[in-house]
Amino acid sequence: MAVESILIFLVVGAVAGWLAGQIVKGHGFGLVGNIVVGIVGAFIAGWLLPAIGLSIGGGIIAAIIHALIGAVILLVLIGLIKRA
Repeated sequence: MAVESILIFLVVGAVAGWLAGQIVKGHGFGLVGNIVVGIVGAFIAGWLLPAIGLSIGGGIIAAIIHALIGAVILLVLIGLIKRA
């Protein structure tokens, strides 16, 4: 994996994690927390969206939207577990 790919991976994760934090909780989680939430969200969406037949497309914006969907799902699930 090239350095540029890793940087893009981290930027997409950070943006998606920050946006998900804004949508679900109303605040971010710091740079490292946003990156982790975004990357885990991307893995969740990468597994879930094709399973239900959804395809977003290619490109950086599609990658951010893809990771954002998964990150929002992750944060909602975490919120539900914390309440239980």
